[in-house]
Amino acid sequence: MTDDDRQDRPGPRRAAPALLGYAAVRALGVLVLALWSAAEGKSWLTLLTARWDSLWYTRVAEHGYGWSVTLPDGSVHSNLAFFPLLPWLERLVSALTPLSYGTAGMVVSWLASLAAAWGIYAVGARVAGHRAGVCLAVLWGALPIGIVASMAYSEALFTALAAWGLYAVLRRHWVTAGLLASLAGLTRPIGAAVVAAVWVAAALWVRRERRVPWRLVAGVLLAPVGAASYVLWVGHRTGGGLFGYLDVQGQWGNGFDGGLAFARFVADKFTSLPGALAGTGLIVGVVLVLWLYVTGVRRGQPVPLLVYTGIVLALALCSSGYFGSKPRLMLPAFPLLLPPAVALARWHTRRPAAAWVLGGLALISAGYGAFWLNGSGPP
Repeated sequence: MTDDDRQDRPGPRRAAPALLGYAAVRALGVLVLALWSAAEGKSWLTLLTARWDSLWYTRVAEHGYGWSVTLPDGSVHSNLAFFPLLPWLERLVSALTPLSYGTAGMVVSWLASLAAAWGIYAVGARVAGHRAGVCLAVLWGALPIGIVASMAYSEALFTALAAWGLYAVLRRHWVTAGLLASLAGLTRPIGAAVVAAVWVAAALWVRRERRVPWRLVAGVLLAPVGAASYVLWVGHRTGGGLFGYLDVQGQWGNGFDGGLAFARFVADKFTSLPGALAGTGLIVGVVLVLWLYVTGVRRGQPVPLLVYTGIVLALALCSSGYFGSKPRLMLPAFPLLLPPAVALARWHTRRPAAAWVLGGLALISAGYGAFWLNGSGPP
């Protein structure tokens, strides 16, 4: 068996360095969070399982859909905005164990984040080799907002489905790719990015091969079923038809405006010196993200990865609400990290300092995650 063949079959033994490295990074993050929270007189478990969006997911798991909050301005925040796969899994785990819904959601996220790291490794190994795959998985865990993957949020579950879906696309396992895209579509609205990756890859393959196998057709038809089913169900339940889900999101202040609201948000930061520093940081962050994406294009990343990442970034940066959530919304865009992962992999062949770089990033991520959750936290 050649090295390429082994890369195409990333079994547990071959993926072990990526999984162990990722697990160590996230364990460090939770440990620092626990110590920081104790010093603040807070519960780290509550921060991970019973704050912000995690409360909405647990309410769906416990009571189903139909719960909403009316704000003083008259807008209605409905739990129909939250896709159902994570609450379904919370309900299942809670039924099989003595865990509460929130703790069950955290357990699902922890397991899903390991599956995500494995899938990210598989994609990285196929595209750029084993060492790059390991670095890619560890880098993803060491992102400043990596703590979200340890929360009872849907980002880890979605990224796991997306990563393995993209891996299936790269191997042209069309039915598997379609099924995973459908499940991703039941997890978050950006499931559309995985669906688009499947469709574009299938179209390019048909154009090149001049034939249409039934497995490809099945995968293409399966891919949008999850998202379409939920969106149509919400439209039927609310009486809003095809646009019912968009109406629900609109009540939350979410919409797609091409980034105008975000640009105004950044511009408003420059009215004071502390705000100007924050605004400059935001601009640098956006430029860095776009530079990483362009670098991926120039280095010939596979088209499905570029399509997926481009849509995730567009939906994150060009939405009109919850500006503090944008880093979290970009967490699933792991192919952005391929260029630095490749650089670290090459560096590691000559100098062990690459491990120190990853360790330093893990420490920064752990500190930032603890500070973030004990402060404003993710909206």
